[in-house]
Amino acid sequence: MRDLISIIVPCFDEEEALPIFFVELENERKALPCDSEVIFVDDGSKDKTPDIIKHIAEKNAGVRYVLLSRNFGKEGAMAAGLCEARGDYAVVMDADLQHPPRYISVMYDAIKNPKDGRQIDSAAMYRTGRKGEKRIRSFFAKRLMKRFCRMSGIDIPAGATDYRMVSRRMLDCYLGLSETNRFSKGLFNWIGFDTKWIPYENTVRVAGRSKWSFSGLAGYGLEAMLSFSDKPLRYAAVLGAVSCVLALIFAIYVIIKTIIWGDPVAGFPSLFCMILFMGGSILLFLGLIGRYISKIYMETKRRPLFVAREKGGHRETKETPTGIPDGTEKS
Repeated sequence: MRDLISIIVPCFDEEEALPIFFVELENERKALPCDSEVIFVDDGSKDKTPDIIKHIAEKNAGVRYVLLSRNFGKEGAMAAGLCEARGDYAVVMDADLQHPPRYISVMYDAIKNPKDGRQIDSAAMYRTGRKGEKRIRSFFAKRLMKRFCRMSGIDIPAGATDYRMVSRRMLDCYLGLSETNRFSKGLFNWIGFDTKWIPYENTVRVAGRSKWSFSGLAGYGLEAMLSFSDKPLRYAAVLGAVSCVLALIFAIYVIIKTIIWGDPVAGFPSLFCMILFMGGSILLFLGLIGRYISKIYMETKRRPLFVAREKGGHRETKETPTGIPDGTEKS
């Protein structure tokens, strides 16, 4: 019985890259030692991406698609594709060729033939460099990941990507998680099981432009941090405690100084700066607390991660896990 790999490809405005990407993906699928299916997920694209996906699905067996009703973000698109996966293994990759298809077989081999004898349920790729990216973007991306790992206690190597292969049992555990505020890198790590991290050289986009702006990347990092750590709230409590101690010391100092020198007005500028600093700190941490509360609010709504407006494509693969094409019987 041959394994089946489900390859999930979230897409957002990738009309230029998709045709080039699919050619390379098909070459890799033909070289795989197992069967495969491709599931394209259009995340509310505004260009011709949905039409290209439909055309590819019509002309190629084992290619399906899910068109979302609007842009739900990459996490929602990934969840939509993973929910449709029927394979023994599932792969998530981008359509811009920054996740080279040739590594699918490398990840499959790492899971099926672990060198140390332990059972591997996930193989994930991480970049050893950021060739082609702006230096300031690369610097802050690295710093955000390091800060996230430090605050959340999750062990993710620098340069970790969403390009990974997971086993069926790990995928089922992921799909069983009910939270709506998701950070998949952290979730797969939280689930557990053994993961093999595989390095690769970063590649530039084959076509089109990145949809991640600097502000978007920073916001994504903040959301990831808030989803997996309560340390910002601890920092707020520590700062509050330290401020109270300093305020008490300063009050004692003012009282003693007034009794001895009788000059209660001196030091007004420093007092003003302290009040301004504390006011800013209070507003900052109130904002963080507000973000946590908003996450609780969104979780209580229990809204779905995505809404699909259309599904289609060929369910047949080169050979299904049972060896019988869907919809047919043995003669």
